[in-house]
Amino acid sequence: MSSTKIFGWKLSNYIFNKNYTFDRKKILNVCGEENIVDADKVISNWKNYQPTPLLNLEKLSKELKIKNIFYKDESQRFHLKSFKALGGAYAVEKVAKENREITISTATAGNHGRSVAWGSQKLGLKCKIFISEYVSEARADEMRKLDAEIIRVKGNYEKSLEACISNSKANGWEIVQDVAWENYETVPKLTMAGYSMMIKEISIQTDQYITHVFLQAGVGGMASGAIAGIAKYFKRIPKIIIVEPENADCVLKSIDKGALRKVDIKKESIMGGMSCGEVSLIPWRILRESVNCCTSVPDDHVAKTVAMLRNKYFYDKEIVGGECSTPGIISLISTCENKNVKKKLEINENSNILVIGCEGDADKKLYENLLSKGLTQLSK
Repeated sequence: MSSTKIFGWKLSNYIFNKNYTFDRKKILNVCGEENIVDADKVISNWKNYQPTPLLNLEKLSKELKIKNIFYKDESQRFHLKSFKALGGAYAVEKVAKENREITISTATAGNHGRSVAWGSQKLGLKCKIFISEYVSEARADEMRKLDAEIIRVKGNYEKSLEACISNSKANGWEIVQDVAWENYETVPKLTMAGYSMMIKEISIQTDQYITHVFLQAGVGGMASGAIAGIAKYFKRIPKIIIVEPENADCVLKSIDKGALRKVDIKKESIMGGMSCGEVSLIPWRILRESVNCCTSVPDDHVAKTVAMLRNKYFYDKEIVGGECSTPGIISLISTCENKNVKKKLEINENSNILVIGCEGDADKKLYENLLSKGLTQLSK
């Protein structure tokens, strides 16, 4: 791997959390430790369940002079190619219980809706999914294949969520959303508990103590679910770094101010599932004190990183990683280029880094476009 291909990458922004304090008991109380235990019991008994691979990116570790860089490859999560298979489908199962007459609804940028549709299909439930005008037809078609009815809404993700809530209230549908709001907290806790399964698996897959975890954040569900998993399953607490698109850094802005802050997204990120302007309430209760550092990254290196994963720059085999699998790697490389941040985070030759490859080619057309663009960039 030629270092000229990656070195020189910069973080768009970063802040350290002045309110940091990791309280295992508090974190587990927010998510519900009983939910985490139940999610493990339920999901591990699903047909075709198996832990997704934990890859050691030895080529990248050598390049960055780091002991180990572990990549949790969620492209192989069931047939849905995303970590979100763990959350939405589990929540559907708990919401439905034995009632097969209900209609499930949700709003999504793609992967969460696919999980909810799959969970609904398994139980024979009707499913209504609201998507914004920015969600590709390829993602919509994948949900239709799972028998979901797709309702497209003009505007961004927030508009699709508003439409989902209003229509569900009018029709008596059961919302299974990974975002929390006032008086809607139980289901987001269930989805977060589902996500904690990744950490349970990792705790068994390696005997190395993880020192740093880079976690993607949209509304904060995956990040907070992973942190809840860390509180439950890791003996030692790693430094936790949040990664967001530069135009949708609502977690960074909120942690910087110590209070929830909305971001008015002027330009949607190519990392669509992370292009969110507001942190969800339940994740915020975990994120506000348990995160060491927040970073934001530009879209500039997404295509190149997709191509580098595929072309064995980081690992000795091909890795299929979609657009939202790239930010952890981008942030790690950019952090290692920033001497101040790297030193403050104590990233060195003894570090064991974890990044989450949270999706594969869930949107095949977008993936192929990014791969083609990335290969062109690498050839220059």
